[in-house]
Amino acid sequence: KAVARDGPRGKADVSRLLGLAMEIRVVLAERKMPLASILDIHPGTIIEFEVPFDSELVLYAGDRPIGVGQAVKVGENFGLRVTHIGTVSERIQALGS
Repeated sequence: KAVARDGPRGKADVSRLLGLAMEIRVVLAERKMPLASILDIHPGTIIEFEVPFDSELVLYAGDRPIGVGQAVKVGENFGLRVTHIGTVSERIQALGS
């Protein structure tokens, strides 16, 4: 028989989950290329993607999309300014499916 954990122990169990690390990523662009073209790539090769440079990027947690944003420069690093993010329950649902 399952027991609901509404007391302090239940909250401790949730906070333990919130401390877990998870990969997040942003994909700039993707495309398919013939294997021959891939084998011909060398330093200096420019690969064109059919995505405007200023288009919104999708933010993933694991393999699931959870939001979108715009690329920004943070010092010498790349960052993402989030412009839309799902609700907490939508994000939890995306991670659990």
